[in-house]
Amino acid sequence: MPNLGVHVSRKATAVSTPAVAAVSIPFVVGLAPVHTAARPAKANVPVLCTGWDEAVEQLGFSYDWKTYPLCEFMYSHFKLYQCQPVIFCNVLDPASAKEALAETEYQVTGRQALLPFGTLADDSLSVSAGETELVRDTDYSIFYDAEKGACIVELLSSGNAYEAAALTVSGSTVKPGSVTTADIVEGLDQVDACMTRVGVIPDLICATGFSHQSAVAAVMAVKAAGVNGLFGGKALIDADCGAEGVRSYSELPAYKTKHNIVDENQILCWPLGTQGDYTFHMSTQLAGLMAQVDAGNGGCPCESPSNKRLQIDGCRLEDGTEVNLTWEQVNLVAGSWGVVTAINFMTQGWTAKGNYTACYPGNTDVKDQFIPVSRMFDWVGNTLIRTFWSKLDQPMRRRLLDTIQDTCNIWLNGLVSQEYLLGGRVEIIGAENPLTGLLEGVIAFHIYLTPPGPAQEIKFTLEYDVDYLTAALAPAE
Repeated sequence: MPNLGVHVSRKATAVSTPAVAAVSIPFVVGLAPVHTAARPAKANVPVLCTGWDEAVEQLGFSYDWKTYPLCEFMYSHFKLYQCQPVIFCNVLDPASAKEALAETEYQVTGRQALLPFGTLADDSLSVSAGETELVRDTDYSIFYDAEKGACIVELLSSGNAYEAAALTVSGSTVKPGSVTTADIVEGLDQVDACMTRVGVIPDLICATGFSHQSAVAAVMAVKAAGVNGLFGGKALIDADCGAEGVRSYSELPAYKTKHNIVDENQILCWPLGTQGDYTFHMSTQLAGLMAQVDAGNGGCPCESPSNKRLQIDGCRLEDGTEVNLTWEQVNLVAGSWGVVTAINFMTQGWTAKGNYTACYPGNTDVKDQFIPVSRMFDWVGNTLIRTFWSKLDQPMRRRLLDTIQDTCNIWLNGLVSQEYLLGGRVEIIGAENPLTGLLEGVIAFHIYLTPPGPAQEIKFTLEYDVDYLTAALAPAE
């Protein structure tokens, strides 16, 4: 029976819209003062933060970055580089990592008593004035001050101890020193939970204050090679700048070999950076710089962070020893040994220097050795996974192949037109699609792409041209 009338139907578009992978999103493992947070995040659970206020609300904040290194990253990324988002994973759990706070008398000044910053405002806290046990939110309030580095008990005018000159306090304090390498490794394992917990897949793996440990650096490389076993990224690692670490630039090659930091998914940084009274791990600064550079290229990681300005005013070692490398020394560190460092070059100020991943000079494959080229391969691969995941398990027929191939070629052509790629195409090669593979439902596409490499050396040749001399001195006609 005919269906009378005029009817319109819709057919699926033959070309899909690429789901372009987000880029330069850090996953940072470490310690944060969550006991000071207004809405504390759970330990060992990834937390997505898109700005400073959100991060402080969930993780707290302290200027004691040696104890709470996540705060260093938070300050650098949100305050100095103005980049977002960041996925934090705090491994410090105040519920278990704590110890007794001995009963101590604290003097009251301006109605306030300053307690240690690690003091826990939980049920174990006891505050008394003389023989009188005080009641929280009736006799006193409690808050944390990052500037003073203290937990502050403030007497309330409506309470029973407003005129007290001293307070006796006991309770519990957080114990950051109880965190071990195993805890950091456990935190790194949580990178695979980012996709389902926060809906964002990171591509920069960081462990501020811990990445110099060999066991941590090795796990970071493994995770960067395959987040969720699928998505590629880079592990930003710091060389140890302590007493047992790299004291001189010349020790870097031996350090890389000893600690096996030779992976194409690792980027090794040295030394520390400073800004006024603040000290930053170079990996922290590099993460912000990479995000800043990528944002300037429309979210495409085609450009190296090298020769771009860092937010520092000097370099140093852990003990405060100043580091100010000459150009010749930087050329060795960055150009020969595959380490990202910093140089104060004339009017440019302090800039990052180094285009190589840690695999260089042992591995000189261009797709592995150069930071922007290797990251472009990661980014293209991540985009392909996100774009065509929905095509899995569909009937294997020509229309499916054409849709995938056409979508890829249109996207790659767009990258070429923007000069993010020098060239790119996708082909279906018969030799890569044997009958046995097709019978098992395996389709292989071969993508050719050429990201631009960094212009590491620009040469000029100067020659004295005598013709100009004779022409200038020739008699006038």
